[in-house]
Amino acid sequence: CPQKKLKENREKGIECSCRQFPVKEQLKRWKEIFKSKPGAFTLRIKTDMQNPNPAFRDRVLFRISDTEHPRVGKKYKVWPLLEFSWAIDDILLKMTHIIRGKDLMMESEMEKYIWDIFGWKGPEIIYTGLIRIIGDKISKSKSQQEVKSGKFIGWQDPRTWSVSSLRKRGFLPEAIKEFVKELGLNQNDIVVPIDILYSINRKIIDKKTDRYSFVQDPVKLNIKKMPEIKSVELKIHPDKKIKRKVILGKNIFIPSQDYEKHKNSEVRLMHLFNIKIKDNYESDFTSSENKDIQKLQWVSDFVNTRILMPNGEWVNGIAESAIKKLKPEEVIQFERFGFCKFDKINEAGEFEFWYTHG
Repeated sequence: CPQKKLKENREKGIECSCRQFPVKEQLKRWKEIFKSKPGAFTLRIKTDMQNPNPAFRDRVLFRISDTEHPRVGKKYKVWPLLEFSWAIDDILLKMTHIIRGKDLMMESEMEKYIWDIFGWKGPEIIYTGLIRIIGDKISKSKSQQEVKSGKFIGWQDPRTWSVSSLRKRGFLPEAIKEFVKELGLNQNDIVVPIDILYSINRKIIDKKTDRYSFVQDPVKLNIKKMPEIKSVELKIHPDKKIKRKVILGKNIFIPSQDYEKHKNSEVRLMHLFNIKIKDNYESDFTSSENKDIQKLQWVSDFVNTRILMPNGEWVNGIAESAIKKLKPEEVIQFERFGFCKFDKINEAGEFEFWYTHG
């Protein structure tokens, strides 16, 4: 039947003449499919035309396609549709449980219908509602397009939100598992803030990660009468006794935005001493021990550093030279910036990190 006529018949529950042909004629037509062009034939499964759901009536199971398959090329031209491939694969692959979106309930009923024809006992099917994660734009179809076009650097690009991209950023498997467990399995549509995943991962990695200093968009301060201090020892983590040695050179660098924000104010360089910031990047050392004032991140002896953010943009700055001992894949925390995973030293000699979360 023409597609339009078939659609009308299914809606009205009317049987077409094609259903009445003898088996020999149907087998003859089946062989003709392999010699025909796309759209000339489809193979449908004979169901109850009075089924309450018109979409269940005589559904299409196979169709002709000339599209090149990524694995077998154009070796085959007649292909099973979703429900039939599911019905066979789930049995051959010995599936025990199927987790499927509730929008596919009707397709599952057709799968069960096919199992009944063969006398198979299929796996248990569990339905889940739509899960929408807010806080970041997550789109599989858009990511696929951007990966293919070369706009993204592959599926590890943080904008894809693939599992491989989360791993690259420093998320642990147990954090993702716990996040999924908290969502649970039910048919309710839910909205989940991405901050929940961040919080779970943060609890796991916080005590495992050492802390270092990073300054974004640094500016150099000329500090008058600065004490002659060659280095300071700071804890690698507030809860650990181990310390790291931070070397002080001739210059102190702070974030440019902090300089503009706290100009003409007394501030404390974290874990160091107080200064009063003045114009023209000048500042005065103060002997004040007042720690109840604004504390600023700083770096002195440094290595050039850049960090790939979740939006695909790079943040440039400098980090204390102590990070030279890091090994690739190591997750650390840049104080007041966030957790980051060390990736590599690039051709320009910059230390490259991937941002995990705050």
